[in-house]
Amino acid sequence: MNLAFLRRYEDGNPSLKTHVIVYLFALLIPVLLIINAFQADKFTKLRDEVEDMQKEQVEMVEKNRELISEISVLSSSDRIERIAERDLGMHKAKKEEIVRVEIKSK
Repeated sequence: MNLAFLRRYEDGNPSLKTHVIVYLFALLIPVLLIINAFQADKFTKLRDEVEDMQKEQVEMVEKNRELISEISVLSSSDRIERIAERDLGMHKAKKEEIVRVEIKSK
């Protein structure tokens, strides 16, 4: 009986090919849907990671601005002069206190 069944389809009956194609598509559709679900999950994770990195970048830029502002304040000549006078007991040199040294090259 099985041989007669196969012979009937070998004789050019297109219904076996049609059945095989339909079964393959029926099996392929769920596989593709599962792959699509995995890709969607991966995309979501990557999108969240990019958003986190963008937030971190904004925070770092803001911190950088604050640090640049602090550098500007800390390196101001008025502040340095005030610290030198108050904490280190230094004062601006008077004209008669300045000594010039020249080194002659040979």
